[in-house]
Amino acid sequence: MEHIQTKRLPTGGRWRRWDRKGWSAFASMHRCVTIGVLCVGMSILLLAPCGASAQPADTSAVMKTLRIREVGISGRQSAPTRTVQMQTPLFDRKTQAAAPLQTLEAALRLAPSVDLRERGSKGMQADISIRGGSFDQTMVLLNGIDFTDARTGHQSHSLPVDLDCVAGIELLDGVPGVGAYAGAVNIRTAPLHPTYLRFEGAGGQYGYAYANLSGAVTSGRLAVLGAASYRRSDGYRHNTDFDTYNAYVRATYEAEHAGFFDLQAGYQNRAFGSNGFYAAYNPDQWEATSTALASLRWLKRLGRFSLTAAASYRKNFDRYDWTRGTALNRHNTDNAGARFSADCAWAGGVTTLGGDYAYNHIYSTNLGEELRHPHGEYTHATARHTGNLYVRHAKQWACFDAALSGGVSLTPYGRSALWSLSADYRPGDAWRISAGAWQSMRLPTFTDLYYSSPAQINNLDLTPERAVTCRVGAEYSRGRWSASLNGYYRAGRDIIDWVWREDMGNKWHSEQTSKLDTYGIEVTGGYAAAEGFLRRVTLSYAWVTTDRNTDIIAKSAMDFLRHKASALVEVRFLRRVTLSLTGTLADRNGSYTYYPVVNDSSVTQTRDFEPCFLLDGRLQWEKGICRLYVDATNITDSRHFDLGGIRLPGLWVTGGMVLTIGR
Repeated sequence: MEHIQTKRLPTGGRWRRWDRKGWSAFASMHRCVTIGVLCVGMSILLLAPCGASAQPADTSAVMKTLRIREVGISGRQSAPTRTVQMQTPLFDRKTQAAAPLQTLEAALRLAPSVDLRERGSKGMQADISIRGGSFDQTMVLLNGIDFTDARTGHQSHSLPVDLDCVAGIELLDGVPGVGAYAGAVNIRTAPLHPTYLRFEGAGGQYGYAYANLSGAVTSGRLAVLGAASYRRSDGYRHNTDFDTYNAYVRATYEAEHAGFFDLQAGYQNRAFGSNGFYAAYNPDQWEATSTALASLRWLKRLGRFSLTAAASYRKNFDRYDWTRGTALNRHNTDNAGARFSADCAWAGGVTTLGGDYAYNHIYSTNLGEELRHPHGEYTHATARHTGNLYVRHAKQWACFDAALSGGVSLTPYGRSALWSLSADYRPGDAWRISAGAWQSMRLPTFTDLYYSSPAQINNLDLTPERAVTCRVGAEYSRGRWSASLNGYYRAGRDIIDWVWREDMGNKWHSEQTSKLDTYGIEVTGGYAAAEGFLRRVTLSYAWVTTDRNTDIIAKSAMDFLRHKASALVEVRFLRRVTLSLTGTLADRNGSYTYYPVVNDSSVTQTRDFEPCFLLDGRLQWEKGICRLYVDATNITDSRHFDLGGIRLPGLWVTGGMVLTIGR
């Protein structure tokens, strides 16, 4: 670590270097001091006052704690992906531990930047959209590693990680080049404690059951986090049952001379009834997915140079049944990636040279080019290669820092510019003002290019979507109070969507005939206290609007979340009892097709989306190693849905117990 500074001591002395001499800071303090190596990969250091680096922190976590003499620090690591500018927190385990959250999807629903659209319960099928974009326009990362699915964004969130292992989730702004058209969601895993064992068991209505065993071991330079879980339900209505298995491990090792190594691997298996998921009039659809992923990252500092390399692989199997028990579509997708970057710190700032590469391949029963000889059960296949090369320079002054990057994206569609600009200003300890602009794009998914059905026509002539985004923001934090304001504008071109075409036999056709200008504002405010009756209050509001330049009937681009207001209130009483309530009010733009007769697509009605309010709550008691809780979701039992015609659960009550051994 570099640039380590101490806080000013009461005697007025200041030490600017960490050394082992007898006269240095640690030896001369004559007091007990503690430094923790942060499991969040030091991303919170971006919130430091004047002098913090312009380059965001890396998400690689050092999962151990060192006890040495106390000293205030500021530090820098490599960005979790190419030239990231800014990070917007979406979830934090420490501040939202008592909230009624059981899945990653539930945690994201409260964030003002996210439009989470679920088809089933407990995260069985959900689409993550960012700031007016679509689910295909969102990059999904796990500890800074891109695991976005090239076939469809429906599968990108299928990660084998439970919420107890998640330390935080951030929205990464300013990822130029291929992938993060609207933004990137980065999920960070870290253990609850250096060494512990945790068990959670829960059950409730609709045959719901959940069991999770997780823990961590820290020994010297090695730290290992592991977890396994099972979640199931009979379903809240016909054909909405599900079974999910998760297994995940992450190990970090800091070699004395070879550098820092970060390995993660996981497996998920899901099977779920898909009542109306992809055709609202058909209640008998069914789907099963199986996902395996792994990555290895290496970091090494050599004087003023810092080197980072990573390799990753994700395998996904998907089976879809139009009628449960009769396979219709099957897919076997491979997503492999690698990246390398080198930082050089010199008098003029920090210069980074880097690149990344991705390989996507699919075997399928209906996506891709037809094979001359079938590959087992698969009759089609296709593949593609993409890459990005970039150079970035960042410079910091007393209370101001700036960064710019440029490069090229290499895709099957040719070369494209890759650039970004950003600046931060900190007029005082409590304030931070930021601004940035960047170019981004996304390639058509394999589904966009090849999928056809009796109601849909594919389009092999699709080209990448492109966008230029500008964002300004201000943050305030002092004592128990915090607030933020963000405004953004995204100019999108060549937007891909399914368009209704009467001239093609009344079918949906994959097209990109429109421009889409998106404007948005996000406001958040909060109060937090470590003691007393009222522990936490968080309020947020988001407004989004888009301006499409063509008058067409599109399937998804215009049903964005126009207004979203969320609130979280946490109180503690009777010493050990906590009550947490969350509420979300959503007003969605657009309309949808309603089918009043089951299994009959000829009778339809057009309905507008109506505002919806959801209220969830958790009551918990905790003492020692034991915690008991009762959760109630949709307490008002409101009839609601995120996607037209696919009804989500009403009131659902569950309860559970958590045992944690080791601190």
